[in-house]
Amino acid sequence: MKLLFLTSFLILLSFHHLVFPIFCNSSQTDNLSKLLKSRKSQNPPNTELWVGLDNDDGNFSPVYIGPQDGLKKADKINALPGQPKGVNFDQYAGYITIDPKAGRALFYYFVESPQNSATKPLVLWLNGGPGCSSLGYGAMEELGPFRVNSDGKTLFRNYYAWNSVANVICLESPAGVGFSYSNTSSDYSKSGDKRTAEDSYTFLVNWLERFPQYKTRDFFITGESYAGHYVPQLAHTILLNNNNTNQTVINLKGIAIGNAWIDDNTGQVGMYDYFWTHALNSDQTNAGIHKYCNFVTDNFSSQCDDYQARGDLEIGNIDIDNIYAPICKNAKPKSGQSGSVHNFDPCSDYYVSTYLNLAEVQTALHAKATEWEACRCE
Repeated sequence: MKLLFLTSFLILLSFHHLVFPIFCNSSQTDNLSKLLKSRKSQNPPNTELWVGLDNDDGNFSPVYIGPQDGLKKADKINALPGQPKGVNFDQYAGYITIDPKAGRALFYYFVESPQNSATKPLVLWLNGGPGCSSLGYGAMEELGPFRVNSDGKTLFRNYYAWNSVANVICLESPAGVGFSYSNTSSDYSKSGDKRTAEDSYTFLVNWLERFPQYKTRDFFITGESYAGHYVPQLAHTILLNNNNTNQTVINLKGIAIGNAWIDDNTGQVGMYDYFWTHALNSDQTNAGIHKYCNFVTDNFSSQCDDYQARGDLEIGNIDIDNIYAPICKNAKPKSGQSGSVHNFDPCSDYYVSTYLNLAEVQTALHAKATEWEACRCE
């Protein structure tokens, strides 16, 4: 089945292992920007060629598979607080244990298709950051069945939701993102592309034990932003481990990535060229960035820093992901207003955060009581 509803491109790419720092009060854009800046420090993140779960001798490491009996039923959501009437599909949420010794578990939100779910494909959605929530962004602001009203307490339908044509899992990954957690604090400092791919694969194998009717279903991995790393690396891990006949074979059919961050050089040059061609940066600033900045080697001169700083000042206070959109000026919840998927509300991040921090919402989602944040915080 072709996922025609997603404007994206399919791509395979080389794989890198990046250990990223922890940021608070951030968006996906903020986290990516801080990651890029951290590489210019005296102690940049560790990088190495990405390898799968197979050892150097070609033998596969065993993947933890925990008991799943009864957990599907326990994960079923009766109703989300404030959801509109007429919901005609099943939804589930809960944890999959990845490493029982470390106490590491990943949180998921799953919605089935309202019509013919037994014949629809299975789609996994991953947000980027790195370290940002697929529940808060993907499910609640982009492709999920609901959006949060401006009161921060009630929901309205997204009639363009992907579960109209597929069964969709939104995974909060790695541990420390959203409701996902570890009882071993050092796990949070070890998160990187390699660990994220391994944990996401372990999640899938266990999730398919919990939902065995999906074991033979066509499977697609999708995502945006830094999922330009997450998606293909998980696909690579699946393909490697599908060769191990002792484990579940995942019926991977394809990957799709939207506005993906894949290569630092083309990504950063393209960003500044976009600002320039949309009259947000001057000719002089753009020429200076091209002349003095080497994004291939991360060899940044003081002139490069100066021109990038000038570019930031020229851009001003705008949403660089949506340059023509208004910015949020009043993040306080507003009562008596019902949202519409046809209208853009720049304060949606705040409504989602308010909603997911309601005790009754966390209970309905079977989540551990915690202070939920959109992007990974220490």
